Amino acid sequence: MAVFTRSAFLGLALVLSALAGTANAQLSPNFYSTSCPKLAGIVRSGMASAVQKEKRMGASILRLFFHDCFVNGCDGSILLDDSSTITGEKNAGPNANSARGFEVIDAIKTQVEASCKATVSCADILALAARDGVNLLGGPTWNVPLGRKDSRTASQSAANSNLPGPGSSLATLISMFGNKNLSPQDMTALSGAHTIGRSQCQFFRNRIYTETNINASFATLRQGTCPRSGGDSNLAPFDVRTADGFDNAYYQNLVEQRGLLHSDQELFNGGSQDALVRQYSNTPSRFSADFATAMVKMGNLLPTSGTQEIRLNCRKPN
Repeated sequence: MAVFTRSAFLGLALVLSALAGTANAQLSPNFYSTSCPKLAGIVRSGMASAVQKEKRMGASILRLFFHDCFVNGCDGSILLDDSSTITGEKNAGPNANSARGFEVIDAIKTQVEASCKATVSCADILALAARDGVNLLGGPTWNVPLGRKDSRTASQSAANSNLPGPGSSLATLISMFGNKNLSPQDMTALSGAHTIGRSQCQFFRNRIYTETNINASFATLRQGTCPRSGGDSNLAPFDVRTADGFDNAYYQNLVEQRGLLHSDQELFNGGSQDALVRQYSNTPSRFSADFATAMVKMGNLLPTSGTQEIRLNCRKPN
Protein backbone atom coordinates (compact mmCIF):
# COMPACT_ATOMS: atom_id res chain seq x y z
CA MET A 1 0.00 0.00 0.00
CA ALA A 2 1.35 3.41 -0.94
CA VAL A 3 2.29 5.73 1.92
CA PHE A 4 1.45 9.38 1.34
CA THR A 5 2.94 12.26 3.26
CA ARG A 6 0.43 14.78 4.53
CA SER A 7 1.49 17.37 1.94
CA ALA A 8 1.23 14.86 -0.87
CA PHE A 9 -2.18 13.81 0.36
CA LEU A 10 -3.42 17.40 0.39
CA GLY A 11 -2.10 17.88 -3.10
CA LEU A 12 -4.00 14.84 -4.28
CA ALA A 13 -7.22 15.71 -2.49
CA LEU A 14 -9.09 16.80 -5.59
CA VAL A 15 -8.04 13.74 -7.53
CA LEU A 16 -8.93 11.40 -4.69
CA SER A 17 -12.34 12.97 -4.22
CA ALA A 18 -13.15 11.91 -7.75
CA LEU A 19 -12.07 8.39 -6.85
CA ALA A 20 -14.13 8.22 -3.66
CA GLY A 21 -15.34 4.70 -4.35
CA THR A 22 -11.75 3.49 -3.94
CA ALA A 23 -10.68 6.18 -1.51
CA ASN A 24 -9.24 3.69 0.96
CA ALA A 25 -6.09 3.76 -1.18
CA GLN A 26 -5.22 7.01 0.60
CA LEU A 27 -5.26 5.43 4.07
CA SER A 28 -2.05 4.24 5.69
CA PRO A 29 -1.13 3.22 9.25
CA ASN A 30 1.87 5.55 8.86
CA PHE A 31 -0.12 8.60 7.76
CA TYR A 32 0.82 10.68 10.82
CA SER A 33 4.25 9.18 11.49
CA THR A 34 5.99 12.50 10.88
CA SER A 35 3.18 15.03 11.34
CA CYS A 36 1.93 13.64 14.69
CA PRO A 37 4.33 10.96 15.93
CA LYS A 38 2.84 10.80 19.43
CA LEU A 39 -0.71 10.20 18.20
CA ALA A 40 -0.96 6.48 18.96
CA GLY A 41 0.37 6.92 22.48
CA ILE A 42 -1.99 9.81 23.22
CA VAL A 43 -5.06 7.86 22.09
CA ARG A 44 -3.96 4.73 23.94
CA SER A 45 -3.40 6.68 27.14
CA GLY A 46 -6.79 8.38 26.86
CA MET A 47 -8.58 5.09 26.30
CA ALA A 48 -6.68 3.36 29.10
CA SER A 49 -7.83 6.08 31.49
CA ALA A 50 -11.42 5.88 30.27
CA VAL A 51 -11.61 2.08 30.45
CA GLN A 52 -10.00 2.08 33.90
CA LYS A 53 -12.78 4.38 35.10
CA GLU A 54 -15.51 2.35 33.40
CA LYS A 55 -14.85 -0.87 31.49
CA ARG A 56 -18.07 -0.45 29.54
CA MET A 57 -16.53 2.57 27.78
CA GLY A 58 -14.52 0.26 25.53
CA ALA A 59 -17.76 -1.07 24.12
CA SER A 60 -19.32 2.39 23.90
CA ILE A 61 -16.46 3.76 21.79
CA LEU A 62 -16.49 0.66 19.57
CA ARG A 63 -20.21 1.21 18.98
CA LEU A 64 -19.61 4.87 18.09
CA PHE A 65 -17.12 3.79 15.43
CA PHE A 66 -19.54 1.25 13.95
CA HIS A 67 -22.39 3.75 13.94
CA ASP A 68 -20.11 6.35 12.35
CA CYS A 69 -18.84 4.12 9.55
CA PHE A 70 -22.25 2.75 8.59
CA VAL A 71 -23.60 6.27 7.94
CA ASN A 72 -21.90 7.81 4.90
CA GLY A 73 -18.53 6.31 5.81
CA CYS A 74 -16.07 6.79 8.68
CA ASP A 75 -16.10 10.58 8.73
CA GLY A 76 -16.75 11.53 12.36
CA SER A 77 -20.30 12.61 11.53
CA ILE A 78 -21.72 10.88 14.60
CA LEU A 79 -19.66 13.24 16.79
CA LEU A 80 -21.39 16.40 15.52
CA ASP A 81 -23.86 18.12 17.84
CA ASP A 82 -27.16 19.44 16.52
CA SER A 83 -27.03 23.09 15.52
CA SER A 84 -29.08 25.63 13.60
CA THR A 85 -27.66 24.20 10.37
CA ILE A 86 -27.11 20.53 11.27
CA THR A 87 -29.61 17.89 12.30
CA GLY A 88 -27.10 15.46 13.71
CA GLU A 89 -27.02 11.70 14.13
CA LYS A 90 -26.91 11.69 17.93
CA ASN A 91 -30.71 11.83 18.15
CA ALA A 92 -31.40 9.26 15.45
CA GLY A 93 -33.33 6.23 16.68
CA PRO A 94 -30.30 3.91 16.99
CA ASN A 95 -28.31 6.56 18.89
CA ALA A 96 -30.74 8.58 21.02
CA ASN A 97 -30.20 7.96 24.73
CA SER A 98 -27.76 5.15 23.96
CA ALA A 99 -24.75 6.43 22.01
CA ARG A 100 -22.17 7.50 24.58
CA GLY A 101 -18.49 8.22 25.07
CA PHE A 102 -18.39 11.54 23.24
CA GLU A 103 -16.60 13.21 26.14
CA VAL A 104 -13.85 10.58 25.93
CA ILE A 105 -13.21 11.47 22.30
CA ASP A 106 -13.29 15.18 23.23
CA ALA A 107 -10.64 14.65 25.90
CA ILE A 108 -8.38 12.70 23.54
CA LYS A 109 -8.87 15.31 20.82
CA THR A 110 -7.77 18.05 23.24
CA GLN A 111 -4.56 16.16 23.97
CA VAL A 112 -3.94 15.48 20.28
CA GLU A 113 -4.46 19.15 19.39
CA ALA A 114 -1.95 20.15 22.06
CA SER A 115 0.61 17.85 20.46
CA CYS A 116 -0.09 18.54 16.78
CA LYS A 117 -2.61 21.25 16.02
CA ALA A 118 -5.10 20.94 13.15
CA THR A 119 -3.48 17.74 11.91
CA VAL A 120 -5.47 14.66 13.02
CA SER A 121 -9.12 14.12 12.15
CA CYS A 122 -11.74 13.20 14.71
CA ALA A 123 -12.62 10.25 12.44
CA ASP A 124 -9.09 8.87 12.80
CA ILE A 125 -9.08 9.42 16.56
CA LEU A 126 -12.31 7.43 16.81
CA ALA A 127 -10.86 4.61 14.68
CA LEU A 128 -7.79 4.35 16.91
CA ALA A 129 -9.83 4.64 20.10
CA ALA A 130 -12.12 1.79 19.02
CA ARG A 131 -9.12 -0.47 18.39
CA ASP A 132 -7.52 0.41 21.72
CA GLY A 133 -10.76 -0.13 23.65
CA VAL A 134 -11.03 -3.66 22.25
CA ASN A 135 -7.40 -4.44 23.03
CA LEU A 136 -7.53 -3.01 26.56
CA LEU A 137 -10.40 -5.38 27.35
CA GLY A 138 -8.38 -8.39 26.23
CA GLY A 139 -9.17 -8.41 22.53
CA PRO A 140 -6.90 -8.34 19.50
CA THR A 141 -5.00 -5.37 18.14
CA TRP A 142 -4.45 -4.40 14.51
CA ASN A 143 -2.84 -1.70 12.41
CA VAL A 144 -5.39 1.06 11.81
CA PRO A 145 -5.13 2.67 8.36
CA LEU A 146 -5.26 6.45 8.84
CA GLY A 147 -5.80 9.57 6.76
CA ARG A 148 -9.56 10.08 7.04
CA LYS A 149 -11.06 13.54 7.09
CA ASP A 150 -14.07 14.84 9.00
CA SER A 151 -17.40 15.62 7.41
CA ARG A 152 -18.91 19.08 7.77
CA THR A 153 -22.40 17.69 8.12
CA ALA A 154 -24.35 14.66 9.36
CA SER A 155 -27.42 12.69 8.31
CA GLN A 156 -30.02 11.70 10.85
CA SER A 157 -32.11 10.05 8.14
CA ALA A 158 -29.19 7.89 7.01
CA ALA A 159 -28.52 6.89 10.61
CA ASN A 160 -32.14 5.84 10.93
CA SER A 161 -32.06 3.76 7.74
CA ASN A 162 -28.52 2.33 7.58
CA LEU A 163 -28.05 0.86 11.05
CA PRO A 164 -29.47 -2.62 11.70
CA GLY A 165 -31.83 -2.82 14.68
CA PRO A 166 -32.01 -5.33 17.54
CA GLY A 167 -34.99 -7.10 15.96
CA SER A 168 -33.24 -7.68 12.63
CA SER A 169 -33.48 -11.04 10.90
CA LEU A 170 -30.41 -12.84 9.57
CA ALA A 171 -31.43 -11.92 6.01
CA THR A 172 -31.67 -8.24 6.99
CA LEU A 173 -28.28 -8.33 8.72
CA ILE A 174 -26.61 -9.95 5.70
CA SER A 175 -28.26 -7.42 3.39
CA MET A 176 -27.43 -4.32 5.43
CA PHE A 177 -23.79 -5.33 5.89
CA GLY A 178 -23.66 -6.34 2.24
CA ASN A 179 -24.75 -2.83 1.32
CA LYS A 180 -21.46 -1.71 2.88
CA ASN A 181 -19.44 -4.34 0.98
CA LEU A 182 -19.10 -6.41 4.14
CA SER A 183 -19.55 -10.17 3.70
CA PRO A 184 -21.71 -12.46 5.85
CA GLN A 185 -18.46 -13.58 7.53
CA ASP A 186 -17.55 -9.95 8.24
CA MET A 187 -21.02 -9.41 9.70
CA THR A 188 -20.80 -12.45 11.96
CA ALA A 189 -17.32 -11.49 13.13
CA LEU A 190 -18.26 -7.85 13.76
CA SER A 191 -21.32 -8.99 15.71
CA GLY A 192 -18.82 -10.43 18.17
CA ALA A 193 -18.42 -6.86 19.41
CA HIS A 194 -21.36 -7.90 21.59
CA THR A 195 -18.91 -9.86 23.71
CA ILE A 196 -18.65 -6.55 25.59
CA GLY A 197 -21.14 -3.82 26.39
CA ARG A 198 -24.70 -3.54 27.64
CA SER A 199 -28.18 -3.32 26.14
CA GLN A 200 -31.32 -1.65 27.41
CA CYS A 201 -34.29 -3.76 28.47
CA GLN A 202 -36.53 -2.24 25.79
CA PHE A 203 -34.36 -3.84 23.10
CA PHE A 204 -34.48 -7.42 24.43
CA ARG A 205 -37.80 -7.53 26.31
CA ASN A 206 -39.66 -9.25 23.48
CA ARG A 207 -36.95 -11.89 23.16
CA ILE A 208 -36.89 -12.90 26.83
CA TYR A 209 -40.68 -13.03 27.20
CA THR A 210 -41.98 -14.33 23.86
CA GLU A 211 -39.28 -16.14 21.88
CA THR A 212 -38.81 -19.88 22.12
CA ASN A 213 -35.22 -20.29 20.88
CA ILE A 214 -33.86 -19.09 24.21
CA ASN A 215 -32.36 -20.91 27.17
CA ALA A 216 -35.02 -20.94 29.88
CA SER A 217 -32.73 -20.14 32.80
CA PHE A 218 -31.14 -17.31 30.81
CA ALA A 219 -34.56 -15.85 30.04
CA THR A 220 -35.48 -16.02 33.72
CA LEU A 221 -32.22 -14.35 34.71
CA ARG A 222 -32.76 -11.44 32.34
CA GLN A 223 -36.42 -11.09 33.34
CA GLY A 224 -35.17 -10.35 36.85
CA THR A 225 -34.06 -6.87 35.79
CA CYS A 226 -36.27 -6.38 32.72
CA PRO A 227 -39.99 -6.40 33.65
CA ARG A 228 -42.78 -6.85 31.13
CA SER A 229 -43.54 -3.15 31.45
CA GLY A 230 -41.39 -0.33 32.74
CA GLY A 231 -37.66 -0.32 33.27
CA ASP A 232 -37.00 0.31 29.58
CA SER A 233 -33.51 1.66 30.21
CA ASN A 234 -32.44 -1.08 32.65
CA LEU A 235 -29.16 -2.53 31.46
CA ALA A 236 -27.98 -6.11 30.98
CA PRO A 237 -24.64 -7.37 29.62
CA PHE A 238 -24.63 -8.81 26.11
CA ASP A 239 -22.29 -11.54 27.27
CA VAL A 240 -23.55 -13.40 30.34
CA ARG A 241 -20.18 -15.15 30.77
CA THR A 242 -17.53 -12.42 30.67
CA ALA A 243 -19.39 -9.12 30.46
CA ASP A 244 -16.32 -6.89 30.11
CA GLY A 245 -13.83 -9.27 28.56
CA PHE A 246 -13.31 -9.24 24.80
CA ASP A 247 -13.29 -12.94 23.95
CA ASN A 248 -15.25 -15.57 22.02
CA ALA A 249 -17.80 -16.23 24.79
CA TYR A 250 -20.45 -14.36 22.79
CA TYR A 251 -20.49 -17.25 20.31
CA GLN A 252 -20.53 -19.86 23.05
CA ASN A 253 -23.62 -18.10 24.37
CA LEU A 254 -25.29 -18.23 20.96
CA VAL A 255 -24.69 -21.99 20.69
CA GLU A 256 -26.47 -22.33 24.04
CA GLN A 257 -29.31 -20.01 22.95
CA ARG A 258 -28.18 -17.30 25.35
CA GLY A 259 -28.06 -14.48 22.81
CA LEU A 260 -29.47 -11.31 24.37
CA LEU A 261 -30.96 -9.65 21.29
CA HIS A 262 -33.11 -11.27 18.64
CA SER A 263 -30.48 -10.16 16.10
CA ASP A 264 -27.76 -11.92 18.13
CA GLN A 265 -29.50 -15.28 18.21
CA GLU A 266 -30.31 -15.00 14.50
CA LEU A 267 -26.66 -15.81 13.84
CA PHE A 268 -27.21 -19.28 15.31
CA ASN A 269 -30.73 -20.39 14.54
CA GLY A 270 -30.53 -23.00 11.81
CA GLY A 271 -29.22 -20.57 9.20
CA SER A 272 -26.18 -19.91 7.03
CA GLN A 273 -23.94 -18.62 9.84
CA ASP A 274 -24.37 -21.57 12.25
CA ALA A 275 -21.15 -23.29 11.19
CA LEU A 276 -19.09 -20.11 11.50
CA VAL A 277 -20.56 -19.36 14.93
CA ARG A 278 -19.53 -22.86 16.04
CA GLN A 279 -16.02 -22.26 14.70
CA TYR A 280 -15.72 -18.99 16.58
CA SER A 281 -17.10 -20.60 19.76
CA ASN A 282 -14.38 -23.26 19.61
CA THR A 283 -11.48 -21.26 18.16
CA PRO A 284 -10.90 -17.84 19.74
CA SER A 285 -7.90 -17.15 17.51
CA ARG A 286 -10.04 -17.50 14.39
CA PHE A 287 -12.56 -15.03 15.78
CA SER A 288 -9.89 -12.53 16.79
CA ALA A 289 -8.25 -12.65 13.36
CA ASP A 290 -11.54 -12.32 11.47
CA PHE A 291 -12.73 -9.53 13.75
CA ALA A 292 -9.55 -7.50 13.20
CA THR A 293 -9.76 -8.01 9.44
CA ALA A 294 -13.40 -6.96 9.36
CA MET A 295 -12.69 -3.88 11.50
CA VAL A 296 -10.09 -2.67 9.00
CA LYS A 297 -12.50 -3.38 6.15
CA MET A 298 -15.28 -1.43 7.86
CA GLY A 299 -12.84 1.35 8.66
CA ASN A 300 -12.12 1.71 4.96
CA LEU A 301 -15.68 2.89 4.33
CA LEU A 302 -15.25 6.51 3.30
CA PRO A 303 -17.61 9.27 2.17
CA THR A 304 -18.37 9.44 -1.54
CA SER A 305 -19.36 13.10 -1.50
CA GLY A 306 -19.39 16.23 0.62
CA THR A 307 -16.82 18.71 1.87
CA GLN A 308 -14.34 17.42 4.41
CA GLU A 309 -11.84 18.96 6.80
CA ILE A 310 -9.76 18.39 9.92
CA ARG A 311 -12.19 19.45 12.63
CA LEU A 312 -10.66 21.40 15.52
CA ASN A 313 -13.62 20.55 17.78
CA CYS A 314 -15.14 17.14 17.13
CA ARG A 315 -18.63 18.43 17.98
CA LYS A 316 -18.84 21.15 15.31
CA PRO A 317 -17.50 22.02 11.85
CA ASN A 318 -14.72 24.59 11.68
